[in-house]
Amino acid sequence: LNITTVIIPLNKILLNMTVKDENDPVNQMLDKLRPHVAKLTFGSLVGYCSGAAAKKIGRALAVICGLGFIAIQSASYSGYVDVDWQKVQDDAVAKIDTDGDGELTVSDAKIYWKKVKKILTTNMPSAGGFSLGFFYGLSSN
Repeated sequence: LNITTVIIPLNKILLNMTVKDENDPVNQMLDKLRPHVAKLTFGSLVGYCSGAAAKKIGRALAVICGLGFIAIQSASYSGYVDVDWQKVQDDAVAKIDTDGDGELTVSDAKIYWKKVKKILTTNMPSAGGFSLGFFYGLSSN
């Protein structure tokens, strides 16, 4: 038994198969979902994948930042280092505050989202559903 003796009969079976059974539950489901499936675009699919990836990366970064904070705070508590957390906060906010008001607000998040969306959808043929797919990917398990 070799691979060609398996593939040739399988190809004959697949070529001879036609979908004639209207009572097939999968066909019925696909017919019902046709309007929704038609709305799925390449942009929404890659948006979902990007959102799911961003969620995983975000969780990993949160763990790394949390462990770093625990290590630094433990060293500070033990007297090995002195940390000016107010200066750390002020410097961090100054670096990521895009509108210059000295606070992290919704407008900052909107500016960052606009930049990320531009990077991820440049030269993409159908980017219409990207945002919806991205946020669905972020919210999925």
